Amino acid sequence: MNAVGTNILIYLNDPRDLTKQGIAASLVFGMTDGVLLWQVACEYLAASRKLEPLGYDRKQAYQYIRDLQQVWYTVLPTWNVIDRAENLMNRFSLSHWDSMIIAACLEVDVQTLYTEDFGYSSIDGLQIINPFKVS
Repeated sequence: MNAVGTNILIYLNDPRDLTKQGIAASLVFGMTDGVLLWQVACEYLAASRKLEPLGYDRKQAYQYIRDLQQVWYTVLPTWNVIDRAENLMNRFSLSHWDSMIIAACLEVDVQTLYTEDFGYSSIDGLQIINPFKVS
């Protein structure tokens, strides 16, 4: 299974950077074994408000999340995720929300997380890939 960070979903709906939008679209539309993390869905709904001046409104954002729910497995947080997140914060100096996303991935055996926000390529067996990084 694979998951994406909030930034991937934002870029998909943000027309200001067509290169990143294309990469995000290719990744999301091609992901047949996707996992929608609760934390990412909530972050996306909050962050998508920045797209309102570009004509992307709240109704579209909520519909987008509903559409993803129909094709991807949704992961809801558990108390174990919070415990794991605390451990990850201490070991890797991650923010609370980043550690929650990684802990949720680890909880359901996600193999790869696509995001541009993390400074790590792997944490506890979870591969972390920045799809926008040019090798």
